Amino acid sequence: MFDTIDEQAVTAIRMLSVAQIQAANSGHPGLPLGAAPMAYVLYRNHLNVTPKASHWFNRDRFILSAGHGSAMLYALQHLAGFAVSQDDLRHFRQFGSRTPGHPEYGLVDGVEATTGPLGQGLGMAVGMAMAQRHLAARFPGLVDHYTFVLAGDGDLMEGISHEAMGLAGHQQLGKLIVLYDSNDVSLDGNKDRAFGGDVAARCAGCGWDYTRVADGNELAAIDAALTAAKAVTDRPSLIEVRTVLGFGAQGQGTNAVHGKPLSEAAFAQLKQTFHWELPDFSVPKAVHERFAETLIARGEAHHHAWQKRVAQLTPAASAAFARAIGGLQPHLAPLPADLLPEKVSGRDAGQLVMNAFAQELPDLWGGAADLASSTKTVINDSPLFSQTHPEGRNVAFGVREFAMGAALNGMALHGGSRVFGSTFLVFSDYLKPAIRLAAMQHLPVTFVFTHDSIAVGEDGPTHEPIEQLMMLRTIPNTVVLRPADGPEVAAAWRVALTRSNGPTVLVLSRQALPQLSVQVPDVERGAYIVRGVPAGKRQDGILLASGSEVHLAMQAQQELAKSGRFVSVVSMASFELFAQQSAAYQQMVLPANVTRRLAIEMGSPLGWERFVGLDGAVLGMESFGASGTPERVLAHFGFTPQNVADRYLALDSAAVLRTMSRR
Repeated sequence: MFDTIDEQAVTAIRMLSVAQIQAANSGHPGLPLGAAPMAYVLYRNHLNVTPKASHWFNRDRFILSAGHGSAMLYALQHLAGFAVSQDDLRHFRQFGSRTPGHPEYGLVDGVEATTGPLGQGLGMAVGMAMAQRHLAARFPGLVDHYTFVLAGDGDLMEGISHEAMGLAGHQQLGKLIVLYDSNDVSLDGNKDRAFGGDVAARCAGCGWDYTRVADGNELAAIDAALTAAKAVTDRPSLIEVRTVLGFGAQGQGTNAVHGKPLSEAAFAQLKQTFHWELPDFSVPKAVHERFAETLIARGEAHHHAWQKRVAQLTPAASAAFARAIGGLQPHLAPLPADLLPEKVSGRDAGQLVMNAFAQELPDLWGGAADLASSTKTVINDSPLFSQTHPEGRNVAFGVREFAMGAALNGMALHGGSRVFGSTFLVFSDYLKPAIRLAAMQHLPVTFVFTHDSIAVGEDGPTHEPIEQLMMLRTIPNTVVLRPADGPEVAAAWRVALTRSNGPTVLVLSRQALPQLSVQVPDVERGAYIVRGVPAGKRQDGILLASGSEVHLAMQAQQELAKSGRFVSVVSMASFELFAQQSAAYQQMVLPANVTRRLAIEMGSPLGWERFVGLDGAVLGMESFGASGTPERVLAHFGFTPQNVADRYLALDSAAVLRTMSRR
C-alpha cells in the first residue's frame, strides 16, 4: 500500500520543516522529524479536506495541539495545496509573515485553531467533536466528520488534558481521534523526570479506546491503527505512536534537538542521513502528485457529494442550515415588557433573558461547570446534551472550568453554534487561558460569571472575587459587562449574542437588585448617566460604579444632596464599550471640567484611574473579603451610602493638599 514515493513524501515533510527552522534560526525540529510519518498517513489516507474550499463545513478537523511543531503543519498545508506558499515557508516565524511561530487560526489557511499553550488544542478538539455530534442531530446527513488531534507528552502532562479526556470519555465522542506522539522527551530532559503513569490505563479509566503503534516510522501500522479507531463509534480513541524525537538528527531522542535549530554541520548530516539532495524548500514532483491523487482527490469527491446533499434540502431546511453555518448576526426581537420583575438578581434576570433569546436562536446552547442551578444558565424544555440526546442544548461540563472554556472555543471554531459557559466569577481564574485564546481567535463565546462580589457574604474570601473583574478587563478584544439591574442584564445579553469578533463576559450578581427606572439603558455604549443633577443645580461631581454598586451610588447621591452637593451617577457597565464611543459621547458622560469624581466597585480599584483622574478617588477592595452576612461584610469594608458620601466629601481635603503641594 505504501511505496518509495510515500517514503519520499515523509522525508519531504521533514526537510521542509527543518528548512523553515534553519532559515528562521528559530523553532522546534524535534517534533516534525519524529511525527512526520503519522501526520503523513493521516493526510494521505484519512483526512477529508479540500484546499479549494478550505472552510467547507463538513470537512474533517485536524488540530496540532503540540503547536510548537508548527513547521510540520505548514509543510503539510503547503504540500496539500492550501494557500501556504514556498515563500510563506521561507518566512517562517518572521514579523508579518503568514507562518507564525505557533499556528494561528484565521492567519494560516487550513489551520483550525490557535495552539501552542499545551493541552488547549486537545480541549478545543473535544468541543469540536461535541459540536459535530450536536449539529449532526439537528441536520441529519449534513454534518458527519472526524476531529483528529496530534498531541505530545507535554499536552498529556497539562491538567486540562485530564479534564478534557474525562469530558470526552463521558460524552462517548466516537468521532474524536488523538494521535499521541510518544517520544519520552520534553524541553528540560527525559519525560520520566516529571511524567510517568500508564497511558493505556488512563485511557481505560477515562472511557477511551487505546491502541499502541510500536514504531512511529511504520506507515502501514499507523494506517491500520487509524482505520481501527474510526471503526470505534461509542468512545474517543487515542493512538500512542512511539517515536524518536528529532529522528535522524544529531542528538535524536534527547532534549538537545527539541526546541532549537540544528547547527550547519548537523543540518548537512541530516540531509545525508535521508539522502536528500534537493535545494532547500524543493519537493520532488512525485510527492506533489501523490498528495494530489490521495488527499486532494478524496477531499474534492467528499465535498462534491456533500454539496449534492445540501442541494436536495427543502427550502426551509436549506435556510436553517445556511443560517447556522453562516454564523449570521441574529436580529433579536424586543423582549416582552413584563419579562423582568421590579427586583431581581443578575443571575435570575440572566436566566429569564437567556431563555427568551434561546427561543429565537436555535443555535444557542451551552452549560456550566457543575453550577447551572446556581448560575441559572439552563435552557428550559431541553435535555442534557449526551450520546442519547445529542440535540440537547444544556451541557454538563462537570467541575472542569478550563476544559469547559477550551471546549466552548472548539464549539465556536467548529461553527454552527452560539455557545455559552458559566461558573462563579472567582473561578474565572481557572479558565482565563481559554478566554485569552477565545479573544485571540475572535470567537463570539459568551462567558457568564455570577456571584460577582463580596456580597456573596457567608461563603467567605475564597469565594469572593477581588482581582478577577479587572483581570478580565485587561484581556484584549474582550468585552466585559457588569450590569446593574434586570434591563441592563437584558441589554448585556443582547450585546453578547450580537457580537461576532470576540468573547463577551457577563458578570452577574447573586443578590436581588431593584430596577434603576431607566427606560432604555445605554449598556451597548458601555456607560451612561443613570441620574443627573436636578435642573438648575450646578454639578459638583460624578459618582461612577458598575453592577450592584450603582444602587449604592444613587443612595449616596441622595445623601450628598442633603448637604447641597449635587452629583451625577454613571453606570459604567463596560470599560471596553465606553472606550469605543466617540469623544463627544464620552465628554457628555464624563465632562472634562467636572474633575471631582469617585468610583465605587467591590473589587480591585486598578483601572478606574483612567476615569476618575488625578483629582478623583476609588472606593474598592485592597484586601480579600470576609465571611459573614452580606450586610455585615459590606459595612465592614465601607460599602454603605454614608461612607460613599464621606469618601466623596474627603476629595475636598485631598484637592487642597494637592494644591498646596504644587505651590
